[in-house]
Amino acid sequence: MDYFAGVSDALRLTFVQVMIMANLSIGIFIIGMYINLKKWGMGSTGYGQEPSGSIFAFPRMLAQQMSEHAHVHNQSVLETFVLDILFQRRILRRSPLRWFMHFTIFFGWMALFVLSLAMFAVEMVHLISAQLGVHALPEFLSPEIFRELLAVPNDIFSYILLTGIIIAIYRRLFVAKVRESTIAYDSILLIGLTVITISGFVADGIRTGRFWGFGIEDPNLAPPMALFHVVISLLFCIAYIPFSKYIHMIAIPLALLANKGGE
Repeated sequence: MDYFAGVSDALRLTFVQVMIMANLSIGIFIIGMYINLKKWGMGSTGYGQEPSGSIFAFPRMLAQQMSEHAHVHNQSVLETFVLDILFQRRILRRSPLRWFMHFTIFFGWMALFVLSLAMFAVEMVHLISAQLGVHALPEFLSPEIFRELLAVPNDIFSYILLTGIIIAIYRRLFVAKVRESTIAYDSILLIGLTVITISGFVADGIRTGRFWGFGIEDPNLAPPMALFHVVISLLFCIAYIPFSKYIHMIAIPLALLANKGGE
């Protein structure tokens, strides 16, 4: 647990340093969400009332909207969450291919995020128990064993995510309507997601000797690639979200909940 990864002895990072980076990324994410909540709460909460500058104005209004009878739609919160947010049926009604792309990217990304959290939790339990002198943990809570348990699920959800990315790239390059509407923001997000996914495959391929390693059999190269994958994932998939178009992953579900679903 002392050594995490590094491109050289001079640039070697410890587990603790990577945890500091993770906390900094989360801190940047929280600051970004604070800015967004302030912005979302600037509107008036009622007729003739002054705009609110509180970050709690939007959550209060959202809770009120979810509890009241909607003006247009009146789905339950559970129905809206399952069908409109998780299953994304609004996109399915417009384009099955676009829905499949969105669903595979969303499902793959979120599943990998949950698996990463689980791996992080096991590593923290192992680290804390070692510091406390506790050695009676279940065998599966060993980081090495738990990592192997997650190997197959990680592969499955990684390929699901990659499928969505390939469809997105195809649409941006070869579908005229999509290509003409693509802006720099869209390209940055797609390129970043592609780099993160491919770097994860390459890091695992070098470590395990599978074809994603492209024939590279030097195990000393696995930690640097893993480091690159982790750093860019922390910065792009956590810290960058509130300041990018990826904020729609949070804003759209909240809007759907407030409106009780529907179009």
